[in-house]
Amino acid sequence: MQLTAWLQTYPNEDAGIDETWIREQRASAVTAEGIAQWREFIDEVARHPERLFCRVVRSGAEITGVLCGRRDESVTLGPMYLLNEVQGQGIGGQLMGEFFLWADGTPMHLWVTEYNGRAIRFYERHGFQLTGERELWRDRLPNVRMARDLVQHPRIA
Repeated sequence: MQLTAWLQTYPNEDAGIDETWIREQRASAVTAEGIAQWREFIDEVARHPERLFCRVVRSGAEITGVLCGRRDESVTLGPMYLLNEVQGQGIGGQLMGEFFLWADGTPMHLWVTEYNGRAIRFYERHGFQLTGERELWRDRLPNVRMARDLVQHPRIA
């Protein structure tokens, strides 16, 4: 699912990001080792729900989305992926509502790809603001940081 989400979301000729580059960076997600690492992470979430969060969305047997996060001195949101075919159905908003309840008002932040306008608008609708911080992931993928400092429980739709 992660590799598919990357292939749907991140190709960008101006940034030099094509299918080949994405597969080079994310191919481990579909290997036995990569799948085992995700299973290990899910087990860790179950052992430490106060510190780790992860929800998986399925359509039948197929995983179509995921939202994870972790709590340290603040809360980090990510990764969050929804395949194109399930976007626009309210699933992302439901996941965010669960995540906000888990975070319990703790300030939070995330990184989002700079040219992923749909994701940026989604996060802005959920109270995140651009901070002005930038990073270039693996010397190519331009990311921007967003933060949500409100310490209140959001209304869940």
